[in-house]
Amino acid sequence: MPTTSVSSNPTFTRLDARILQEENVFTVTVRLFDHRRQGEGAWGEEITTSIDSASRLIDAIAQKYSILQKHISVSIVMDSFKDGTFH
Repeated sequence: MPTTSVSSNPTFTRLDARILQEENVFTVTVRLFDHRRQGEGAWGEEITTSIDSASRLIDAIAQKYSILQKHISVSIVMDSFKDGTFH
């Protein structure tokens, strides 16, 4: 995950994520930052094969940095919402 202005032991308090379905893959874009410190942040992008693996990736990042659920925002953009559901 590329970073910008991050110390050797970063702390983050917020996580913004976006899951974008493109053809048969899901692109996960994540931005981490500490609302108490200007300029402290990191971002990254990863490709996954399912919405479930995209969700697990976001959860793993949130757990790694102990980010509370109320400080996580996720937007999901899908080609067809039916493609990501189980019946």
